[in-house]
Parts: sequence; structure tokens; C-alpha cells
Amino acid sequence: MSSHAHTDGPDRGTEAPVRDEPGRRPVAARRRVHEGMVFDLVRDTVDFAEGVRFDREYVWHTGAVAVLALDEQDRVLMIRQYRPPVGHALWEIPAGLLDQDGEALHIYAARELAEHTGSAPTEMRTLVDLRPSPGGSDEVIRVYLATGVRRSEEEFERTDEEAELVSRWVPLGEADDAVLEGRLSNATTVSGVLALQALRASGKGPEALRPADAPFMARPGRA
Repeated sequence: MSSHAHTDGPDRGTEAPVRDEPGRRPVAARRRVHEGMVFDLVRDTVDFAEGVRFDREYVWHTGAVAVLALDEQDRVLMIRQYRPPVGHALWEIPAGLLDQDGEALHIYAARELAEHTGSAPTEMRTLVDLRPSPGGSDEVIRVYLATGVRRSEEEFERTDEEAELVSRWVPLGEADDAVLEGRLSNATTVSGVLALQALRASGKGPEALRPADAPFMARPGRA
């Protein structure tokens, strides 16, 4: 008999759709290890199971929204922004931190699009929701698909690192190639581009997506 512990094989006992399952384990204690400018680092003592307790540290993040804006020529609106942690200027879809309360997410996202690019959408749908690093962060990101993009009526002054932002309309096919060839690496951008291509491959249009005000993912640690 093998000395290795037995592990169950694939779950074949149900035909229910695959989905993430909520079920937060009790947190016996929480300590804020570091309070930062954008996010905090916390340490939770988790009662995982009877007789099993351990500590886990993770980033307590504000969350974010992003917008994949598409024009009538099937081009994606992207910006180039310098990211100090990775030391690269990355081509990305516009995004913003959820550091303000009291506003609908899609309204906030539309304003971020206008502030970054001077463009405004006619219609927005929920394209994809992300937990980009669930092993080390509670960050959640919603990516919207924006269509009917037009010039914004508002003018915004960009300051600090945003003063160097460059925007460009990139053909969707070119963006897709750049992702698969490793030329684009921003996780939100990669997810948005591939999600849109998956939608196209299924033969569906934007109307098949969830509405812009669809319920967003909860972060139980914030309750």
C-alpha cells in the first residue's frame, strides 16, 4: 500500500455548474501588520477545521474597476502608464482604484475612462470579474465592456504620474496577438481582451453579458 495520503479524484457526483463557493472559515484574530498609502497588510488567525489553526498574511486592497472600450472599427482604447513596482511602462486598459464610497461602480468606471482618455461610453456591460491574486490579496476587479465611445464633454487635468499617460486605439486582433505573444502582461488587460474574444468565439454579442449594475463580488473580510 502506498504511504501517500489518499486524495479524491475529480468531482463527478454533480451536474451543477462550476462556480466559486462562499464559506468563510472563522477568524479568531486579526492584526494590521502595515498600514499603507493604497492598501494594508493584515494577519488573520484562521480556525480552518477542528484542531487546525494557522496564520495567514495578505494584502487588504481597495479593489478596482477597469474599462475595455471598443469603437466601431473594433479597436480597443489603451493607455501606456509607468508602473514603478515592475519598472515598465505598460499598455493597459484604463482602470481606477475603488477608494471612494457611495457611487455606482459603472458610473465611477466611466469617469475613470474619461479622466484617463477623454472618452465616454454610450453603453456599458459587465465583461468579467477578477480576483487577481487570491492567495495573497483580497483585491477584486470588475472589467466593463464600453461601446459607443465618444469624446467626453468634460476636460480633465492629469497630474503626477498620469501626466505622462499616452492613449492609443489598438485593433482588437492586434491586442489579442500581443497578449498571446507575451507583449502585454497587465493582468486586467489580458483578462479583458481574452474574455471579449471568448464572447466572440461563442457567437454572442455584448447583449449576452451581465448588466453594468450586476452584483459585485463580496469581500467577507470587510464585513
